Order: sequence, then structure tokens, then C-alpha cells
Amino acid sequence: MAMFDDCLLESSPSRTPVLSGNHWLISFAVGIVISLVVFFGLPVVLVPPETKVLVTQSAILGILAFGFALMLCYVYADARHLGLSRWFWVAFTFILNMVGFIIYLIYTGTKTGDWKRVTFPIAYISQGILVGSMVLVPLIYTEALPKGQLMSILMAPPPPPPPPPPPPVAAIRIKKVTVDDMMRAPTVIPRRVAREQEAPTGAIGVVGGIPGGTLSGAMGGVLGGIIGGVLSSAVAPPPPPPKPSAPKRIRVGGQVESAKLIFQPKPEYPPLAKMARIQGSVRLEAIISKDGTIQDLKVLSGHPLLVKSALEAVQRWRYQPTLLNGEPVEVVTDIDVNFTLSE
Repeated sequence: MAMFDDCLLESSPSRTPVLSGNHWLISFAVGIVISLVVFFGLPVVLVPPETKVLVTQSAILGILAFGFALMLCYVYADARHLGLSRWFWVAFTFILNMVGFIIYLIYTGTKTGDWKRVTFPIAYISQGILVGSMVLVPLIYTEALPKGQLMSILMAPPPPPPPPPPPPVAAIRIKKVTVDDMMRAPTVIPRRVAREQEAPTGAIGVVGGIPGGTLSGAMGGVLGGIIGGVLSSAVAPPPPPPKPSAPKRIRVGGQVESAKLIFQPKPEYPPLAKMARIQGSVRLEAIISKDGTIQDLKVLSGHPLLVKSALEAVQRWRYQPTLLNGEPVEVVTDIDVNFTLSE
């Protein structure tokens, strides 16, 4: 801090540094307190940033608070040495910050006649502001980056072009042939007429007949063959209905009778439920397989202390296979297991 000793303190009557050790200690304490308040208080008020960002912000604000406190200490001590109103100039500098400090230096320069205490600090402050602006402005305003490079980084690549459309399908025209078309005489005589081979001996029908025509039909008897074919298709009996297949699984209820039990071991009364005097029924949903064994069990209701014993007992039950249309089927049924304490 040779600047304070050589330049700012030329007007000091004793030619001794205005800032004492207590001033430096107070400034350091203010900087540390502001850093800690920002580090621990900023995540509570705002969205907590990353740790590195939070440490950097706390350090910057702590350094600024240290410089601000040191500036106020200097104004207080220097005004006391010059015999000026200390609290007025401290409050004036506190409100206007750097502007107030420069005004104070100009005022004391006019009082003492020493302008070195004004020019040197202003030069140092201007250099600090210039260097700080050169460092912080590119970090604050991202528009300083080249727009072409920034857009190439941020924009996603264009999507691939769509596939070409499929080739058009040629339309197929279907011409219906009616009975009138078949009976109409041709309007154009063909240049070449194919020879028809004679029917072999023993063949049934006449030359020029069609399938479904009568045996005694005449030459070119198209109408009789068509009528005979229509009648034969109309008289043909319908195919027999398919045999209904038996369902794989049925549910007991309505006209479906319950499966017949052939082996039914009684459940053991749980000792804990017996001591607690708990009784009641457990309702289960069971799937009885084709061979009469229990295939699946689901608990529908019941006391938790009685459920396990009911499941273990019903799992060993056996039923007579249920037949439907002479074939064994699976049966879905509800089973109630009752637990009653004897008096």
C-alpha cells in the first residue's frame, strides 16, 4: 500500500501512515464475514448454484467488501488527521461509494494544495476499472462470441430427407360377364378359327357343352347348362355345423355344479390365533386342474393370522375331475375355510 503512504498521505501532519493495524484487521474481518454470508446465505435465498460458482462469487464479493471497508477506514482516519467532519465524509463515501471517495480526494486536494493525492488514486482506480471490465465483460455478455460459431454449436443438425414416395400401383379393371354377354352373337369374324378335336369314344356330353349341362343337351345348349348348374348348387345340402369344442376353464355357479371333494384334510388352528381368541372364515379363489389338484390359490378375504393355515390345508385338497361334454376341464371356484374355537 505504498500508494496510501506516498500519495494519499502527503497532507498528514505527522507524515505517518493513516491506516493502522486495526483498520486493516477491521477490513479483513468485513471481507471474510461478507464471503461467509454470501456462501451460506445465497443457496437459501436463490436456487443454489454449483460449488465452484458459489466459491467464486463469495471470493469476489469478499474482496470488494474488503476494499470498500478499507476505503471507509481511510476516509475516517484521514478526515480526523485533517480536522474535517469524519462521520459526514464516511457517510458521504458510503452512499456514493467510489464517486464519493473521489469527491473526498478532490476536496482534500483543494484544502491541502497537494494534487498528487488526487491524481495517483484516480489513475490507479481507472486502471483497475479498465482491467476489470476487460475481464468481466466477455464473461457476462455471451453475445461477444461469433454468432456463426455459436449457432453451429447450439443448433441441432437438420433431419434427414424423407424417403421417396412409393410408385403408383396400376389400376386393375375387372369386367363382369353377364348371361346376356354369353348369349350375344359376335360382331367381328375372327381371321383364324381353331379346330376343335372330336370327343373320344365313350365321352359323356356333346361338343360345345359346358360343365353342369344335361346329357341330352343340344349343340350350343348354354342356357340349359347354366340353369342346371344353378339348380344343382341350390339343391346341394349345407355343410354340417362344426362340433363345439369344450372350454378350457369354467367357473362354478348357476347351472355349473361344484366340484366334488374326495380328500379334505382339516386346517390346523394357529396357536397365536387361538391364544388371541380369533375366529372366522378365510375365502380363497382356487383353480382346480383337470386331474382334480389345486393349481392356483388367491386370498380374497380373511384374518392374516388364519390365512397361512388355510392355504396350507387347501393346497392338499383333491377333487374328482370335472367333465364337460365328456372331457375334463379346469374349474374356477371360491372356497371358504372356517375357523371356530370350541367352548
